This record gives sequence, structure tokens and C-alpha cells, in this order.
Amino acid sequence: MTLLGRRGISRREFLKFCTATAAVLALPVGKVSQVMAALEGARRPPVVWLEFQDCAGCTESFLRASRPTVAEIVLDVLSVDYHETIMAAAGKQAEEAKAATIEAGGHLVIVEGSIPTKDNGLYCTIGGRTAVDLLGEATRNAVAVIAVGSCAAFGGIPAASPNPTGAIGVRDLVGHIPVVNLPGCPVNVVNLTATVVHYLTFGSLPTLDDLGRPLFAYGKRIHDNCERRAHFDAGQFVEAWGDEGHRLGWCLYKMGCKGPET
Repeated sequence: MTLLGRRGISRREFLKFCTATAAVLALPVGKVSQVMAALEGARRPPVVWLEFQDCAGCTESFLRASRPTVAEIVLDVLSVDYHETIMAAAGKQAEEAKAATIEAGGHLVIVEGSIPTKDNGLYCTIGGRTAVDLLGEATRNAVAVIAVGSCAAFGGIPAASPNPTGAIGVRDLVGHIPVVNLPGCPVNVVNLTATVVHYLTFGSLPTLDDLGRPLFAYGKRIHDNCERRAHFDAGQFVEAWGDEGHRLGWCLYKMGCKGPET
């Protein structure tokens, strides 16, 4: 708590954060003390954050955690060794920091943005190297990859038809270490924080579904808790914006809502 105290975070605020994070992870109350102990004493794994075909929206989300005074502390001491958008170092110094982290191993790789593969990946190059090459290098000695945002998870907008750059998600390229998908546009930083906290607390990644998404965050459909669900069950749908059903708050499924499958 010394670091937290220096940053103006009280014990009470820290406890509230750990309790809330445990709730996000659907952990029993008895696990809160374990989460606290992990965050207070565990060695924070270094992170290499790579940006490829993206809009930096997930980085913006990362910088605007819902509880900034506490969530930022957790992520600060996570040791983000390389993040080209927000790191102070540049050029050779930045690349040296990344190389040292990768050589030491045991790090997490966070990927933002899809990876182009068409024409030997030339549509996204950094320092003359393709995204495919950079991703392969970064994951060589890593323990896991967290694909943040829909682009990194599934290709996103860059992969939309006709997909001129041959964009794909991380999971399509990385198969030798676990990949956690946190889709969203942008990523919900609470889910990112909770995933990291789970890793720090239990030494393992959270349980994933068949799409590589954590069940604690993606285990239920939006449809299951939608306030318009009763209208769906009753067959009451909005047929056009501004019609009577729209004014009465009926179900938006026929207007394109993806709640039943999201």
C-alpha cells in the first residue's frame, strides 16, 4: 500500500476496487482478500502493447479507466514496457526496451488492431517490419496474448468485405500460446483490468468460451437482460423509426439489434 498511499489512494478505495473487480470476475466474497494480496505483493508482469490496423480507440479506453485513480494504479505497476503511443521513449530507445522485455520472457502481449496479411503484410509496417513479423517476435517468449477490441479479436472493420488488406485477428496467427479476446469498439477497460487481475491473483487466465472470450464478461447475451426483452417475447417489434412501437419502447430486433447473438 505504500505506492497507493503516495498516489493518494486510501485503503478503503483500494478495498472497494478489489471488491468491485472480484464482482466483475464473478468471484465469491471470500476471494476478495486473495485479490488484494495479489495486487499488493505480486510481481507485475511486463507488457508489450502493439498497435496495428487500429484507430487507437482501445488505447484511449485504457487511459480512461472507469475508476482512474485506482484502475490506473493497477495498470501502472503492470509495467507497460512498450506502447508506442504513450511511452516516453522513441526510436532506438523504444525498440531496445521492447527487445529487452521479449528476451527476458514471461511477459504479456496486448494487441490492438487487426493484422494485414495480403501482399506479404506490407499494409502495416513499423520500422520497415510487418505486423505479422512484429507479432511473431513479441509472442516468442510471452505467456499469453490479450487481443483488445474487435479488430484485434476478429479483424473488425479492416476485415470487412472486400477486406483489401487481408486483415485477420490475432487468434488466426498465434497458436503457440493462449489468446484472450476482448472484443468491443473500443474494448471495455474494466474487462481488461479484470483479466489482468485474474492472472495476477490465480496465475492463470480466466475461463474462455469457444471464441476465446472470458466467460465473466461474455458469458451472457445482452438479450438476456434487455429491458425490451418482454416485447421480443410478445412479438412486438419496431418496424420503422418513429412508428408507434418505437414510441412505446418495443423491441428493436427488426431494426438491426444484435442483442440475441451478442
